[in-house]
Amino acid sequence: MVSVVCLLLLSCAAFAAPATRANTAQALMISDVHFDPFHDPAKVKVLAAAPASGWEAIFAAPDSPSRQQDLDKLQTSCRAKGEDTSYALLKSALLAIRAHAQGVRFVTVSGDLLAHKFSCRWAQTMPGATPADYETFVEKTLQYQAERLQQALPHATLYLSLGNNDSNCDDYKLDTGTPFLDAVAKIVGHGVGSTWNAEAAKDFANGGYYSVTMAAPMQRTRLIVVNDIFLSTGYTHCSGHADAAPGAAQMQWLQQQLDAARKLHQRVWVMGHIPPGVNPYSTLSHGPDAVCSGGKPKMFMSSEVLGDTLAGNASVIPLAIFAHTHMDELRLLDPANKAGEAQNQTVALKMVSSISPVDGNHPSFTVARVSPATATLADYTVYVAADAQGSAWAPEYTFSAAYEHSGFTPATLRAIISGFSADPGAATTASQNYLRFYTSGTLTRELAPFWPAYVCALSNTHAADYTACVCGGK
Repeated sequence: MVSVVCLLLLSCAAFAAPATRANTAQALMISDVHFDPFHDPAKVKVLAAAPASGWEAIFAAPDSPSRQQDLDKLQTSCRAKGEDTSYALLKSALLAIRAHAQGVRFVTVSGDLLAHKFSCRWAQTMPGATPADYETFVEKTLQYQAERLQQALPHATLYLSLGNNDSNCDDYKLDTGTPFLDAVAKIVGHGVGSTWNAEAAKDFANGGYYSVTMAAPMQRTRLIVVNDIFLSTGYTHCSGHADAAPGAAQMQWLQQQLDAARKLHQRVWVMGHIPPGVNPYSTLSHGPDAVCSGGKPKMFMSSEVLGDTLAGNASVIPLAIFAHTHMDELRLLDPANKAGEAQNQTVALKMVSSISPVDGNHPSFTVARVSPATATLADYTVYVAADAQGSAWAPEYTFSAAYEHSGFTPATLRAIISGFSADPGAATTASQNYLRFYTSGTLTRELAPFWPAYVCALSNTHAADYTACVCGGK
């Protein structure tokens, strides 16, 4: 069994003090839960009429006799690509978290708490319901998950961000300044606890983003949570109207928060759901050479402003946390002009793998060790279930052991990615480990045919830089 090891930490600019268990704290990172309360459609009417605090007893009751047939019909009607997180899987994950992460001081949830096709499932199951009924059900689904996490880890602070599925209307759709966001702000604020304030509540009610001082044991650290659905390529209002204004307003707010943190000599963690940069899966679905034949890389965002903003403020951002792909990934945000290789010009970005097994991966979560004094991610271990149903959770790997580098920092990520770039055949132990752990818990090596082109996405945030990396020798 691999255990978490705490070795020498690197800060963004210089060597820091050694990190030991005495000066690090544990944190839990989860994402893409995609909880599906429709796994037993017959129970949904009961759930809709009950408060979120009463849902546990409803889920724990015996399944309806036609549960599987009803679910299969729902999956077909909504053209689902697979099954998301059922109550049984969520319960299993929470039990595993309680067993393996009991000492964590805080939890980060980087978005997508709702199942895929959530609005379709509701419409098929509750055909006579109103939009207000649906909105209430969404709020209760979010509240239920937050409450269950807090019950599993009662002494931990809970930091939540929204994902593209976490909407009161539909995927990639959201309006600003709504009663829905105001209601969800109360759920988020309850998890954050004492550092939640009126300004954070106002910001969340306006756009689903917020900025708070991280609670002890973190020292002089601010967490800025962005709602990057507004920046995604598919974003529209609930009406279907595309609009760049909410994203632009949020980026202005983000820069103001970063400026304020710098003046207060605070470090900043930035958390969101959809990462900046190239979407290699979509880009490479047409083959690794498509971008060298006139094709354009597929981007996660409609512009490169988020990645540029983070890279431009790298001196105060030791860590960025994103997700969305469901896979276990790392990225390095470089400045757009590639002017230098200094460590303080780049941001270390961790992409957290999913609880949901819908993309063929096994459910997983990450237990990290953090240096509160430097806000540095010292190390982490990924825990994974033995199958998609959530049985036999165990450690899969530890970052420092798998990649032989200490500290998840720009310096170590640059070294790791440089090693990948120099290994186009993915022959080294580090490359093989990345291929293995990318799809948590499986033996799938789906990146292997596209390895060099995928590696280009790890540190080339701009489309032009990515194309140059992939096609440089062609």
